[in-house]
Order: sequence, then C-alpha cells, then structure tokens
Amino acid sequence: MRRVLVIDDQPDISETIAATLSIVARWEVLTANTGEEGVRLAAEQSPDCILLDVMMPDLDGPATLRRLKSNSQTARVPVIFLTSKAQISEQEELGRIGAAGVLTKPFDPLQLGQQISNILGWSE
Repeated sequence: MRRVLVIDDQPDISETIAATLSIVARWEVLTANTGEEGVRLAAEQSPDCILLDVMMPDLDGPATLRRLKSNSQTARVPVIFLTSKAQISEQEELGRIGAAGVLTKPFDPLQLGQQISNILGWSE
C-alpha cells in the first residue's frame, strides 16, 4: 500500500485529499498542517511521496522542500507541489528546485490519485 504525506496549512484541503486518496486510491494518507510538522513526519514515517502546498505561513513549500532534500532520510522522497498559481514559469521554477511535479488547485479529487500515479510512474 502506498503511503502519502499531505502538507497543507488548510485542514479542509488536507482532509479532502486524505479522504479521497484513502477511499479511491486505497492509499494510507498522513497529514501535516505546517512545513515543520511535515518534515518531522516525513523522516518518521517514510512516505512514498509528499503532496506539498506552496503557500504556507512560516515555512513555505519551497523552504520545506529544501529541508526535505537536505535530510538523508527524506531526500529521495518525491514531492509534488499543490498550488493555485498556474503560471508555467512558476511551475518550472518548482521543478528546478526539485519537485517531481506540480498539480494546480482546484483539483478534481476523484482524479488526484491517478494524476499522482502518472507523475511518479506508478502503475496500480
């Protein structure tokens, strides 16, 4: 079973993603509401991938990604950004700093698992 960590400061979004991925994709989903909590959980739980919000208070998505990449326990975990910023230049910048992919908000909850699988090359 795949294990996915969702790091988003909006609990309603995290809960929607968790419910959808656990029911539709049958994945285990962990959630964190801050970048700090997400970095800690990622090191403790070894997720198969991380869905990371770009805009969060305190430690934003890019800063959280840098922390994840600098930790030997989490450096290889693929990170997919969730963002409401759909501009190509911003998405390309996220790829340059190490994101495996970018998904835009709003997203279709029923398609989310398949979109993640497509980005990461998972065949379910």
